Amino acid sequence: MATEKRNLLSGNFSKKNACLFAVAVLVTIVIWNLPITSFGIDGLTVIQQRIIAVFALATILWVTEAISPWATSVSLIGLLLLTTSDNAFHIFRSGIDKSELLDHSALMATFADPIIILFLGGFVLAIAATKSGLDVLLARTLLKPFGNKSENVLLGFILITGVFSMFVSNTATAAMMLTFLAPVFKALPPEGKGRVALTLSIPVAANIGGMGTPIGTPPNAIALKYLNAPTGLNMGIGFGQWMMYMLPLTVLLLFIGWFLLKKFFPFKKKTIELEIEGEVQHNWRTAVVAVTFIITVLLWICDRWTGVGSNTVAMVPIVVFA
Repeated sequence: MATEKRNLLSGNFSKKNACLFAVAVLVTIVIWNLPITSFGIDGLTVIQQRIIAVFALATILWVTEAISPWATSVSLIGLLLLTTSDNAFHIFRSGIDKSELLDHSALMATFADPIIILFLGGFVLAIAATKSGLDVLLARTLLKPFGNKSENVLLGFILITGVFSMFVSNTATAAMMLTFLAPVFKALPPEGKGRVALTLSIPVAANIGGMGTPIGTPPNAIALKYLNAPTGLNMGIGFGQWMMYMLPLTVLLLFIGWFLLKKFFPFKKKTIELEIEGEVQHNWRTAVVAVTFIITVLLWICDRWTGVGSNTVAMVPIVVFA
């Protein structure tokens, strides 16, 4: 027991799991790329071969427990969606008859409704950013160009909150950004109206920013579902197309909000020494969160070019962080 505990603390257990995981992936790649005739099954399709490869991956991971069984299950759904469904990347659908591809809605139904998947993707990104300290790093970095002039700091809070709210739940964004106001309040006189302007800037910007993308706020995703439903309007609006129409309006409203707040709640003190408290974890996990965040957002924006719908893209952070 003591030896096992020492191995766990020294990292040997993790190395063993990493090796088992690598073996599982290698076996999957080999089966995936074998000549289809080598299986000796008449009428075997490419999609069926991929499913056999994924089945092998699942079996090895479940038996060896290289990763947690629940993480394996979640990863399988994401892998099947991205490689074998009618919502897969174009490269995996090229040259394959549409009738052979799996229905992405049916695959997601084993987990949750596609709209729920979209929500989960946004929530998971928000949680990962908070746990890794990436949200603090982004806030520090993005607020720095606005300097220390009070009105410019107000604009910085509005724009950054608006941008965060486009890709993270507006409620989670508001909660996160409000925590950054404590050090700012210390630098402002209590009798001025600047504190009111800064406090109101967070919910105002979070609500406006949430309009910019389908995942910014739950009502957007629900509206998109009915706009694109084959039995409804069947408009085929993608993530990028939504942003193309809504982003200019969102930016305009954010600047109008800034103008109104500084007009009705003027700052008594003209400069603010801004210090955002919080710890950023400098390790490989933070790097993984940052890269996953960027890739997910890019896939959401470029859904028309990749062929992967926003609901399916939401599985990427869920799988990676699992």
